[in-house]
Amino acid sequence: MILVVVVQVAAAAVDVTSFVTASDASSQAFKTATLLKTLSINSLITGESGVGKKSLARYILPDAQIIDASEFDHILLALENASEIIISNLENSPNLIRLIKAIQDNNVRVIATAKSSFFDEKIDDLFSLKFDIPPLSHRPEDIDVLVKIFVKEASLLFNSHEKFDFKNFRPDVSKNADSLRRQVMVSCLLQDIKDVELIDIMDNYLYSRLGSNSDYRNFLYLYEVPLIKSGLRKFKSQLKLADKLGLNRNTLRKKISDNKQYIQG
Repeated sequence: MILVVVVQVAAAAVDVTSFVTASDASSQAFKTATLLKTLSINSLITGESGVGKKSLARYILPDAQIIDASEFDHILLALENASEIIISNLENSPNLIRLIKAIQDNNVRVIATAKSSFFDEKIDDLFSLKFDIPPLSHRPEDIDVLVKIFVKEASLLFNSHEKFDFKNFRPDVSKNADSLRRQVMVSCLLQDIKDVELIDIMDNYLYSRLGSNSDYRNFLYLYEVPLIKSGLRKFKSQLKLADKLGLNRNTLRKKISDNKQYIQG
């Protein structure tokens, strides 16, 4: 239950992360956004999920309402009553032609966000400026800064004074800041987790998955894999680990082979 709450908190917080400008690419994107604050033109910000599109859009139009493009009726109503608006996920619009016409008819300034792969020639005349934010995998300097920000957030969330262990931390940027923040939050939680809390997490995980006659065998890897992985990392040798675990070396080898999709090396 604890892990579920942490993930939900992490997901909710992603959109309000300040845009980090440690890399050249993000610095240039921020300069473009700063320029847009002084201009009254429509702009489209593209990039993968979690790269900071909404953060920059909010920076440009801090008082504007943010509406997902899929909420079509909501957007049409907002366009009749606002002078500026932020439209997220433009690729989700069910009627792009009508949306463009409503924006032009109401003379509303728009900052929109979309995936990098999004293209539609109908938007060319609407957006005077378009720019793309590269993924975090292309911005390693930003990753380092974001990890420190997320560690600080996690420390405040958990009221923890433990120092974060960076030694074996490998940033997960598969979903950019979204996956990175989730990873840091979970890592901070697990870093000083108590055994009873870990048992509760496993209890919650297994409760809805149990039901077959072979459950013990099917879920044994949940115990064996972390034990073997941590043991190999600590003792650096299968022979030493087998001795510490009281296992025959061949038995340990078979367990490693059976779980090779989870155990590296």
